[in-house]
Amino acid sequence: MSRHIPGAVLALILLVLLPVTPALAQPLQVVASTPSLGMLARAVGDDQVQVRVLAPADRDPHYLDARPSYMAQLRRADLLLEIGAGLEEGWLPAAVRGAANPAINSGRPGHFRAADHLTLRASITVEGPNLGHVHGEGNPHFNLDPLRMASLAVALGERLGELRPDEAGIIRARAAEVATGLRTHAEALAATVKPGQGFVAYHEDLDYLTEWLPVQGLGYLEPVPGLPPTARHLSALVDGLQGRDGRVLHAVYQPARGGEFLQRHLGWPVHRVSLEPPMDAELEDYLRLMETWVATFERS
Repeated sequence: MSRHIPGAVLALILLVLLPVTPALAQPLQVVASTPSLGMLARAVGDDQVQVRVLAPADRDPHYLDARPSYMAQLRRADLLLEIGAGLEEGWLPAAVRGAANPAINSGRPGHFRAADHLTLRASITVEGPNLGHVHGEGNPHFNLDPLRMASLAVALGERLGELRPDEAGIIRARAAEVATGLRTHAEALAATVKPGQGFVAYHEDLDYLTEWLPVQGLGYLEPVPGLPPTARHLSALVDGLQGRDGRVLHAVYQPARGGEFLQRHLGWPVHRVSLEPPMDAELEDYLRLMETWVATFERS
């Protein structure tokens, strides 16, 4: 004689008998100080990461404030990515202190300082009070060099693999693919540029273009890194560059006055360029940004 099992009890029995599947790991909460680092984290981490970026693409990352919104994002972070070499020293340490998140303190696995994994160009700095930026560790604007960004992708893959050991092999393989893509695109673009062209930059940020393109820097609109152009300095630049061909390059957030001065007196074109991809950038956005830098020079 069969006995009726109530529906609620039957449902409970079936639930117990179902195979147990492990819960999917939540994505790592990654906070990047700049859009370039955020782009790299998305490209390497893929679905293992959820990325937020602090510095807007159209702002100078030297001059930001430690906003409460930054502290709130850092408080929930599993991993902090910063450029280092003094770029964010005016605001990021204060934001990290305010976040009170031990996981992202310096020296912890949750703190990734990109400059520690690269050899940087020497920074054009001057020691002493009130003399502009002093980057003793080197020029921190390496995001304009896709070859260094490729090396950084591999280093970031190692760190993400440490934080996600079950996915480490996949993450490292993806990091290698990202690095190869960056190097290949850089080589292809460099081959299109007529060698020997020169440029004057506003700041030392654009120096890294000379690391992967066959071009040369001819000077700076700033008399000292971090200080605005002076009439005396601009006049000396014009005198030294008379009779030469070139162009002026400066970031979208840097003042136009110095470039306009050289344009009037030398006839050089002036190009305002973005130094960072959008805050939500993927790898493709960075590759397109590389193309905009190359487009400021003549093609071979």
